[in-house]
Amino acid sequence: MGKRIISQARGHGSFTYRVKRRAFKIRLKYPLNLSGEGIVVRVVNSPAHTAPIAKIKYNQGIFFMPAFKGMAEGQKITFSLGQSKPQEGSVLMLKNIPLKTPVYNIEARPGDGGVFIRTGGSSGTIERISDTGVFVTMPSRKEKEFNSKCRATIGTIAGGGRLEKPIMKAGKKYFIKKSKGKLWPRTSAVKMNAVDHPFGSGRSKNPKSKVPKRNAPPGKKVGLLRARRTGYVK
Repeated sequence: MGKRIISQARGHGSFTYRVKRRAFKIRLKYPLNLSGEGIVVRVVNSPAHTAPIAKIKYNQGIFFMPAFKGMAEGQKITFSLGQSKPQEGSVLMLKNIPLKTPVYNIEARPGDGGVFIRTGGSSGTIERISDTGVFVTMPSRKEKEFNSKCRATIGTIAGGGRLEKPIMKAGKKYFIKKSKGKLWPRTSAVKMNAVDHPFGSGRSKNPKSKVPKRNAPPGKKVGLLRARRTGYVK
């Protein structure tokens, strides 16, 4: 008798495949009404994020945001356009940020709190401002247009060198992935036995169809789910 395949076990939920809730207790989001200036109370570590998290105190309370490279506790950051030139860490609307300025934690819509460019060491660049919006070069080197009233943080996210230090033990990698609810190490399906996975026991590695039927049972729903088409786009 076959055993439950991994995709079923993860979907079912158990202590083996469950993320630590305390890892995601910090929500990175700009407050809706943000003006004046704030102060960096503390820079904290979060196992669920690839960058240090800054705890910011402002006139109406406290919020969290990804720390920028070079941030220090006790540092003041501005939330509105003043007389001086915008500094690193300033949270401003895209239309008020000079061209060629590195930015991160950009809002998808004005007031949503920040969605884009939140990975450690990454940043985008303000390329041009038009009548329809502001164009930002993303870390993928592609341009994306945003509403000019969307807010962003000036600077580059800290934690850029996290991948430079080698992981010497498999156990360290395992616990890094486990803190975020990721499965590691991952076994290829065609290398499994036929009783353990629908793709298992690939005789001479002939791949079976990776597009399951729409009404397939949970034990068969693996591969490309509800794929409209497969293959390369010509």
